[in-house]
Amino acid sequence: MGETVSAFDSFLFSASRACCSPLAIFIQIQGCLICLILALGWALAAYVRNREIKRIKDNMKGGNSFAFLYHDINDLEHSNQVKLPRVSVVMPLKGFGEHNLHNWRSQVTSLYGGPLEFLFVVESTEDPAYHAITQLKSDFKDDVDIKIVVAGLSTTCSQKVHNQLVGVDRMHKDSKYVLFLDDDVRLHPGTIGALVAEMEKNPEIFIQTGYPLDLPSGSLGSYCIYEYHMPCSMGFATGGKTFFLWGGCMMMHADDFRNDNYGVVSGLRDGGYSDDMTLAAIAGNHKRLITSPPVAVFPHPLASDLSFPRYWNYLRKQTFVLESYISKVNWIMNRALFSSHCYLSWGFVAPYLMAIIHIAAALRVASKEYSPEETTFASGGLLLVSSLAICTIVELLSMWNLTRIEVQLCNMLSPEATPLSLASYNWGLVFIALLVDNFLYPISAFRSHLTQSINWSGIRYHLKDGKISKIDRGKDIGSNYTDLGGKHLYGKKGAPTKVSFLSSLARSLQQWHQPKKFDV
Repeated sequence: MGETVSAFDSFLFSASRACCSPLAIFIQIQGCLICLILALGWALAAYVRNREIKRIKDNMKGGNSFAFLYHDINDLEHSNQVKLPRVSVVMPLKGFGEHNLHNWRSQVTSLYGGPLEFLFVVESTEDPAYHAITQLKSDFKDDVDIKIVVAGLSTTCSQKVHNQLVGVDRMHKDSKYVLFLDDDVRLHPGTIGALVAEMEKNPEIFIQTGYPLDLPSGSLGSYCIYEYHMPCSMGFATGGKTFFLWGGCMMMHADDFRNDNYGVVSGLRDGGYSDDMTLAAIAGNHKRLITSPPVAVFPHPLASDLSFPRYWNYLRKQTFVLESYISKVNWIMNRALFSSHCYLSWGFVAPYLMAIIHIAAALRVASKEYSPEETTFASGGLLLVSSLAICTIVELLSMWNLTRIEVQLCNMLSPEATPLSLASYNWGLVFIALLVDNFLYPISAFRSHLTQSINWSGIRYHLKDGKISKIDRGKDIGSNYTDLGGKHLYGKKGAPTKVSFLSSLARSLQQWHQPKKFDV
């Protein structure tokens, strides 16, 4: 005869029965399918990256020791190198952090054989990046064409977009292509040459892009950022045409900016918040081609002190881009992305919460003698848990395999650099980050939608009708550090007060009730 059921056990078994309802079973099966779809996407991305590794190895076996630069060693002949077009590299800077100098050196020491200039664009001479880049320029003297441009404050668009447009305005009159890089991108020696080769091969390309390979620093926040980027990475590992665009690496035709073709300048200048989302929308509206070559994957070391509040602010910036738009069609696409991402994020997390209930109920049944009905529900719950566990393992293995292949590819593309290693990745934290990031994404997305404002590197932007309508500045706005790179925004004095993630969320919730203010 079964034992008397306590109030807790009664609640637990009721919850377990609810988790075995048709709707709950659908949600749990859906969670398994999400895991398998992600695993398939990462497997296809790994195939594309691995195909490039095989090509490089085959070329090296064929006697091309510089296969990491060019597939055809004849492209290194002087007669071919002198024909290469001029490229202007524009890097909008903000602050200075632990990885910046290494990243900048990887950019300016490119082995591209054509004319090349680097325009480092800062907001003002008070930016810590200005003094660091001045020292870098003096180190290279006249060996590298480095220009430091002071852009001033933005008034109609984000500071990054403003810096980019000022940089384009100052580029060499003979430049055929312009390459926009974030200052936290670590280039390979042959990256610029590979991008130019694709542009020359297919003049119909509107933008070429790439994507970062995050190198987590060990904190949960850094793993959440790695996990956030990984689903997007499959959209960049196509080996060709893509609909995705990453602002950290974008090569475009210089004349598109000189002539404001397709409204690229006006679209960015007049209220533009996000460079990549704006340009991707323009490409979609005008049916222009975006491509991502298989070699365009870049090591992206995250700050060693990347805290959870900094991750939260980064997530807020990523969800905030869906609130900016340049057309009705762009608005509809962003709403669709908003809805689907929120649904899938919580649809991914919900089965794991149900799995906890199933496991707890099964443990209670195993420890005491209960009715056959409760035992049946517990057994059915464990079957669902087992299915979810298998799908999760498949997903993590696929993520591990793609990361392994991208690490190998980066090592081959930068043979002179310190080799990257998978050994530093903590896959237990990766799994926790999967749950945390997907749980927080909808919260961040709704927060962005309700407030229509964001703090980005000490500047608060307010949107109205998808465009920036007001800009607030001040050292009291946000942290003294950037989110990912931990860069000093105002110099090293005045370290920020440590704040817990819960405090950050609480402060965000308080701002929900503040009235929105826009310039008329």
